[in-house]
This record gives sequence, structure tokens and C-alpha cells, in this order.
Amino acid sequence: MALLMHELAMVAAGRGQGNPATLDWICNVAATKETMYLTYFNGQWAEGNVPLYGAMDHSLWLGSSVFDGARSLAGKLPDLRPHLERVISSADKLGLACPLSVDEMEALVHEGVAKFAPDAELYVRPLVFGTEGFLIPVAEKSQFALTLFDAPLPPFVGFSAGLSTMRRPQPSMAPTDAKASALYANSTRAMREVKARGFEQAIMLDGEGHVAEFGASNLFLVTADGKVVTPRLNGTFLAGITRARVMALLAGVGIEVEERTVDEAELRTAREIFSTGNYGKVTPCTRYEDHVLEVGPVASQARELYLAFTQAA
Repeated sequence: MALLMHELAMVAAGRGQGNPATLDWICNVAATKETMYLTYFNGQWAEGNVPLYGAMDHSLWLGSSVFDGARSLAGKLPDLRPHLERVISSADKLGLACPLSVDEMEALVHEGVAKFAPDAELYVRPLVFGTEGFLIPVAEKSQFALTLFDAPLPPFVGFSAGLSTMRRPQPSMAPTDAKASALYANSTRAMREVKARGFEQAIMLDGEGHVAEFGASNLFLVTADGKVVTPRLNGTFLAGITRARVMALLAGVGIEVEERTVDEAELRTAREIFSTGNYGKVTPCTRYEDHVLEVGPVASQARELYLAFTQAA
């Protein structure tokens, strides 16, 4: 199954008409094929889209769920523990309590990965959700599910991005310091908006009008004068684990990444723009609005460094 999904990505990369190797294209093709989903819930593994919720569960009704996303790439699990640590932290911030420890979740991930082909490229998603409570969830009744599924790493060919009118919420308005499922409604609103204008991904500003991130991943740019920059953490978006790893890897080869406020106008003159996130790890943006960019050397090196780090994990 993982081999089939990998072949789909390779076909996408080689079609050569415009930029068909986008995440949307791959997902649309993959949706017509059988994909393996494997979920651990209530003490057992099961295949398929495993039912988790009841009609009155707090998470379904009032949005009390958090998740995290890690990766298994041919059995390598880069930065797995930080992702598992974060799902516990995210749960706590929403008034939930993860019923498993990091060690217990880590053991389950390894057990689940072993059920796939050795070359599988997987998304690893621990989920904590509320079941009981009226308005306020009952923390000790939180439940846990771990899902692994085929998700080939997208080809390194670039995507287009447009500026959304939607803003990232302030920390006083939403649980922005947690990977809360409820936050993604705003992200998908932004993505739908720019998709209607012909773009594949959204860029969102914070409440002050400065660049925050892409709709679902962190943003880096190489400025017109050659500096590598990423928006400083200001509480409106999550401090990505892949973001931090890429910054450390670049620093290790002498490339300093500045964390600072970024004005939207800087994107229109940037030499490079790229994203970091769990799904694609490092992915280049090759068009922002009407500004066309190349797949540049910094993004390429960041990707190579991350893949080398993964192999050594």
C-alpha cells in the first residue's frame, strides 16, 4: 500500500504540465485508491476508519480534541517524542488529560509502524478527546486514539500561495498554544478563500497585520538581501517542531535564521519562500500572489539536511 502511494507521488512529479504535483492533486488521486488506516483505540488495533465518538461526546459537540502529527519514513521516526510530549501539553491546555504517558505512546507507535511495509511513509496521529461534561469537559474521562496511515512525503516541486483575509487569532481569543482541532476551522476557511482565487495554500497574517504562517505550516523566507528569516513566535501560531529542527540544522551548517516581525511586502520581493511542517517537512513555495520564485538553495539544503537527520534518527 505504501508503495502504491509512493508511486502516485512519483507520477505526479513527472507529469510536467504546470505544477500538477500538488498536495491537492495527490490527495485526489489517492482518494480513488485504497489507503491503509490503522488505529489503536480501547486496547486494540483495527483497520479502516474506526468509529470513536458518541453523539453526545463533548469533543464532537463542543470541540474538545487535540492531536499531533509525527512521521515514520521507512521506519525512521524523527522527533517522535517531542510530538508526543506536545499532545499531552495540548490536552492539558484544553482541560483534557491524556490517559497515556509518552513512553506508552512511543511503544504503541513502534508497534503500529511494524504492521506496515518497511518502506512505508506514514503519518502518525495521536488524538486526545473529551467524552463527558457540559460545556467544561471532564478531564479524567478523556480518551486516546492513535492512528497511522499511508501518507507519502510530497515531491519537492513547489506550490502556490495567496494572501488570505483571515487572521490568526490572538492568544486571548483561542487556544493558540495547543494543537487543537478547533483551530483548523479558521485555517481551512483561509485555504478555501485562496483556492477560489487559484492558489494552493494560504498565507495568514496575525492580528497586527504581520506575517504569521501558512494555513497549516510555518513559513520561512530568504529576503531580497539574502537573509533567512522566519516570523517570530508571538503566540498567534504554534511553535512548530519541524520549524525548530530546521532552524537547528541550518545553524549547524552556518546559516543563521532570524526570528523577527515580517511585513507582508517582504514576501513580494523574497528570493525564496518555503514551509516547514510535519506533513511535507520542507516544501518550497514557487509563487506568492503574482511573485514567481525558484526552488532556491536554502530550501533545498534545508530539505536535504532534514532527510539526512531522519536517516540518522
